Amino acid sequence: MSLRTQLNDTLTEYLPANPKEAIKGTELIRLIRMKLDGNYSDASLRYHFSIMSCDPTSPIAKVEKGQGYYRRTAPIPALSSAQEIYSQYQGRLDDIQGDQAQVDHAMMRIRKFRAIVNKWCDVNGRFPFPFREPFAADAPIGNLWKFPEMLLVDWESREGDEQAMPLRKLKTQLGLPPFRLHAARLRILPAHHSFREDFFQTLSASVWAQGGELIYAAPIEDEALADSIRRLSIAFGIGVTTFGLTAEILDDLPRPANILNAHPRETEALMERLDVTRVSAVKSRSHIDWSSLEALRGDSTEVDDLLAWLSESADVGSMSPYGGGE
Repeated sequence: MSLRTQLNDTLTEYLPANPKEAIKGTELIRLIRMKLDGNYSDASLRYHFSIMSCDPTSPIAKVEKGQGYYRRTAPIPALSSAQEIYSQYQGRLDDIQGDQAQVDHAMMRIRKFRAIVNKWCDVNGRFPFPFREPFAADAPIGNLWKFPEMLLVDWESREGDEQAMPLRKLKTQLGLPPFRLHAARLRILPAHHSFREDFFQTLSASVWAQGGELIYAAPIEDEALADSIRRLSIAFGIGVTTFGLTAEILDDLPRPANILNAHPRETEALMERLDVTRVSAVKSRSHIDWSSLEALRGDSTEVDDLLAWLSESADVGSMSPYGGGE
């Protein structure tokens, strides 16, 4: 087994998730050497750390303007991100063809927005489940209409809420879930040329859930566009929310890993940057279409992960954040 393969398999165990707790190369070498098959020099290991930290698919990332390494956040799903970039540039990909820096810039905005949505959910007592496998580079394009980027779970009573126990127990006896599931589509920029596709993908990907939510990073400044979106929402019940994050604000935000691992005061400062506006409210259905969800199991093993997480939460009577993170 090559050294790089071994490092890909073992680095995650030793890398901290928070860049502020980054581990120095010397210490990382000391820890990881015990797991490696072969006698590799410090120079060889440092070289591989450096090369891999520049690869967005590897588990190791290097601290900017400092020393040390941390665990890279999960990669952005390729299929969904490609559509997002295509939408941002109004389908004129020739405008950025060959400009990798511009593509990387667009990708960073997408990653920051997803991290912000995760943190916002955490602050507001919502539990996101990210879908990744259905949007892999080799996934069928139809998955964009079958799966949301995130499933947002609303637990109907907080842990320790004794007054809610009788109702929760009754629901359990009646076979009703103690949570609500909303399928969410995340997009950076609302625009006349793409809002219908955004909207109806959200609708299609939420048929099995109790509702669908379309979440935009940027505000909707065009009133005609806002009216068009509201009319669709009234007709089909999809909720639309904007976070008020312009391109300039997104560029000014910390890196995704810093957002996800922000301390309480930092989180408060991040939330103050948001201007969350409910353009239209979601119409939440009382039931989950379990047969439709079951039909998706053959398209992604992540459906099994979702069901296991929901089942475990229902068994213990409370919900914890999904371990997959963002």
